[in-house]
Amino acid sequence: MRDQVEKALSRIRPALQADGGDVELLEITDEGVVRVRLTGACRGCPLSKMTLEMSIAKELKKQVPGVKEVEAI
Repeated sequence: MRDQVEKALSRIRPALQADGGDVELLEITDEGVVRVRLTGACRGCPLSKMTLEMSIAKELKKQVPGVKEVEAI
């Protein structure tokens, strides 16, 4: 599953990087929780929660079977 998540994140990264940010995969739990770290301009951005939910989580759940939740650490 890790390879699938990394592949999905690589599709999301260009949009984040265009705004000076990025996302780093930290871990995937047995329960399907993906933990990521937002970096660069995304870290501390007031819209980072929306980016996480509407972009990152939505795409990961759509592209990777088994992803139940995405959390930013």
